[in-house]
Amino acid sequence: MTELRPRPVWRSLMYVPAHVERFIDRAHTRGADCIQLDLEDSVPPSEKAAARARLASAARRVRRGPNDVLVRINAPLSLAVPDVEAAIGPDIDGLTITKARGPDHIRLLDELVSEREAKAGLAEGHTWFYLLVETPEALPQAEAIARASRRAIALSLGAEDFALALGAEPSEEALSLAKGMVLHAARAAGVMPLGLTGTLAGFGDIPAFAAMARRSRALGFEGASCINPAQVAPLNDAFSPSTEEIAHAERVIEVDRRAAAEGRGAAALDGRMIDIPVVRRAERLLARAAAIAAAIASRAGGG
Repeated sequence: MTELRPRPVWRSLMYVPAHVERFIDRAHTRGADCIQLDLEDSVPPSEKAAARARLASAARRVRRGPNDVLVRINAPLSLAVPDVEAAIGPDIDGLTITKARGPDHIRLLDELVSEREAKAGLAEGHTWFYLLVETPEALPQAEAIARASRRAIALSLGAEDFALALGAEPSEEALSLAKGMVLHAARAAGVMPLGLTGTLAGFGDIPAFAAMARRSRALGFEGASCINPAQVAPLNDAFSPSTEEIAHAERVIEVDRRAAAEGRGAAALDGRMIDIPVVRRAERLLARAAAIAAAIASRAGGG
């Protein structure tokens, strides 16, 4: 496979039913970093064929905004194959792969996507994979799933389906172990860990949703999906370094620089030891802030 495109920055990934015209028409105005055109749960079986037929047109319309575009495909192969055939094109950046069963499943879809890219005249590797682990059987294989294809750039736990398989409510308590395992698997595999500590389904209480998003970032997640436009701004805010955080990180770097110039291996700032892990976290935060700013500028400029 040729070299993949640079990894995107996704703080918010909004689901939009691929068969609902009024949602498609306004999706690009909502401020999400990524729009996920959904062919799965939000599309009834009777509408799936029509949604596929309109997918290329929907993607062009959604792409009018400063956002990337994914298509969430169905899991059964009888539906996944026609979904992939409809979804590979110049206006679609990748696939959200539901209910990933294991690395062989991902490799099979990778092969199919490569064939479709060649047929569409696209460079091999054009299409990213965002992988969802949604069953207890797949959870121990999360890292292997994320490593199964070079297309994989993000990994998440599908909270609602996973809780259903457990026979549990999709609470933060019930999901904490599985969420942590997927987060660790994503980091080990070198892909973006996406998700929330709980479920994205609750959009009636936006302050509570925003607080959950902030907790999720503190644990190491980089962004999350959402189902309602009102959830986009809280996600963008929660998963972006604040002005205060950036200023503090810059102070950490400066204190460390001065300590090094004076031949000291560590220093203190605001009553806290500044050692190598603290400095590395500050560097990572500043790099994240710069990446977000560059992504926003690039999208605004059509890059």
